[in-house]
Amino acid sequence: MEHLTLDSFKEKVFNFETNKEWKFEGDKPCIIDFYADWCGPCKMVAPVLEELSKEYEGKLDVYKVDTEKERDLASVFGIRSIPSILFVPMGAQPQMAAGALPKQEFVKAIESVLNVT
Repeated sequence: MEHLTLDSFKEKVFNFETNKEWKFEGDKPCIIDFYADWCGPCKMVAPVLEELSKEYEGKLDVYKVDTEKERDLASVFGIRSIPSILFVPMGAQPQMAAGALPKQEFVKAIESVLNVT
């Protein structure tokens, strides 16, 4: 799992400074966890995402964005509550889910939104 900064986000996910329309820069679907260290539900999601990143290794990327350190990035996506999870498929619009999802919900979204099995 990789922590993204504003610069690595623009390089690996979406360069919102050069593109008005969504244009995914990655080579495989990804999940982005917008979190903060003080957030209880975020701590519950972290081990689930760790497991998923191992189970789906090579099929999708899992990224984390610390909303305290990367406020600009959080504001680009209008993050109001955390955790907020962004599911980014190849060639389609990303979808945001709010709150600490149970593992089955992640798996469902990975299969239906990201088309990864």
